[in-house]
Amino acid sequence: EILGVLVPRLAELTQSDCIWQRICWRLVECVPERWMEAVLLGFVHRAPGADVLSRLLGNLVVKNKKAQFVVTQKVLLLQYGHTTAALQNLLGYLSLESPRRVLLLRVLQELLETWGSSSAVKHSPPEQQLYISKAILICLSHLKEPEIESCRQELLTGMMEGVKCHLDSNLPQLRRLGMVVAESISSKINTEGPVLKFEYEEDDETRQLKSLLVQTSPLCVVPSLPDDDRSEEAGAALPSAPEGNKKSQTAAPGMSDEGSDAELDSDDDLVPYDMSEDKELKIKAPVYIRDCIEVLTGSEDVGKWEATVKALESLIRRNPAATREVSVELAKILLHLEEKTCIEGFVELRQRAQVAVLTTDPIPVSKYLTSQFYSLNYSLRQRMDILDVLVLAAQELSCPKFHGKPKHSDAQKPHIQLLPGSDSSKDWRRIVDERIKSKTRRFATGQCHVEPASSPNQFSSVAGHFFFPLIQHFDRPLTTFDLLGEDHLVLGRLVHALAALMYLAVNTVAVTAMGKALLEFVWTLRFHVDSYVRQGLLSCVSSLLLSVPAELLLADMTEELLETQSWLGDVVEKDPDGDCRRLALQNLLLMENLKKKLEAVPS
Repeated sequence: EILGVLVPRLAELTQSDCIWQRICWRLVECVPERWMEAVLLGFVHRAPGADVLSRLLGNLVVKNKKAQFVVTQKVLLLQYGHTTAALQNLLGYLSLESPRRVLLLRVLQELLETWGSSSAVKHSPPEQQLYISKAILICLSHLKEPEIESCRQELLTGMMEGVKCHLDSNLPQLRRLGMVVAESISSKINTEGPVLKFEYEEDDETRQLKSLLVQTSPLCVVPSLPDDDRSEEAGAALPSAPEGNKKSQTAAPGMSDEGSDAELDSDDDLVPYDMSEDKELKIKAPVYIRDCIEVLTGSEDVGKWEATVKALESLIRRNPAATREVSVELAKILLHLEEKTCIEGFVELRQRAQVAVLTTDPIPVSKYLTSQFYSLNYSLRQRMDILDVLVLAAQELSCPKFHGKPKHSDAQKPHIQLLPGSDSSKDWRRIVDERIKSKTRRFATGQCHVEPASSPNQFSSVAGHFFFPLIQHFDRPLTTFDLLGEDHLVLGRLVHALAALMYLAVNTVAVTAMGKALLEFVWTLRFHVDSYVRQGLLSCVSSLLLSVPAELLLADMTEELLETQSWLGDVVEKDPDGDCRRLALQNLLLMENLKKKLEAVPS
């Protein structure tokens, strides 16, 4: 409240009066140490710009140790709730005077150390990483060429360490942050040579980050010029253009003879063929599953290969008996299938064919895929493809299938049909109701409620084949695959896949055994450093609470649930990731609802 009135008035008084500037410096220097942080932050947030802040504070950060700690450490490294404008004010203030520029370079080095620390990236929330990235880019925008030359090696080292930590993260936001900051540092230290360039989708956050690297001064805005002035300036800016035109004009008569000969040989006068009615030759796709296998494994005909890939899913679903004979072989071919030509949606076509094979013959194909997930000589992409196919197939098997369209009610065309030999006196009320209905004129009728056709849950008998092999060998590292080590991206995908399979196994026989195994799995990995993995573990707990009946939960897993509840409370209070805290809170609410439901049931 005080600074809201004081700062604008002091900014006005210090604009042209150096005495008032000294009075203001003395005022902030005499602030007691315990109030220094609050006063400094008030000035930073209220000041309309870095130049105003410099007039108000002077060299306070050089003279006062508490102010220096607040500005260079606390606001930038320990807090992350301040606005971008406040950051620009603060770092711009450090850049305006030579005694303070030493602090600016020191701040940049400390920010780069934090940004390049793998521990900080893993344990700090994405919001803090974004805040630090903004501060780094604003610092870079204030650096001058001699300063960049003096700290070029430190910038390069910090960039290489930081981009590695960020690209190792499972969160797309952090990976994109690493790319943007690395590109910005590279453009600053390599003004003449090649610079780093990454491929990513630009969004508002990315554009805002890139805009921080450019210093825009309100005094440098070029007013719009009238049309005549623009043309004059354009002519003045390009003096060599008329000379070039004159040379070309003087050279033109001499070249006219050669040009006329060239025109005679030109193809411009030839009339192009009309190809508007041309039709693309359609290559017939195979009609048998074994023919498809032959084409996918050995055919050199690219057109036939494309037609086979496009028609494979429908062919598998139309011929389940033939598919079962070669299901494992077909699943192996599709898992290793690579794109020979540029087919639109190739990845989706291959995935849908894999799902079709798995749903047609679930047990043998699921045994093959789950065994290959922990085998050697597979890429991380293939292992994640296996998880995606298992989840999509489980989803399809667990959903009821409608064979044909549901029959609609005959209310619009009522009729009376008596079976031969039946006694009409027994059904007199039905006959009368139908006669009344046929004579009644209705202007509008609501939709007739048709009960959905019920069908057995096909996932019930095979849920264990999908689930248990995936959860068995997660702690056994291979030569090229270590889930608990550097391959934490695949571990995160595995955890999310197990949560989905657990949720789809509701009302199945194996759901209790699956829940118990999943709870032990979650308990083993509950302190994992990667936030994506922790989010998956909390999703597993949600699936468990929603799928396993409450009575069985309390009968078989009472102690485990109590320990899980205590862990969830710690996550809500201490986890740096906001999504993890939200999921933990949802799980605690689910537990509370289950407890109330059981208390409401009479014993």
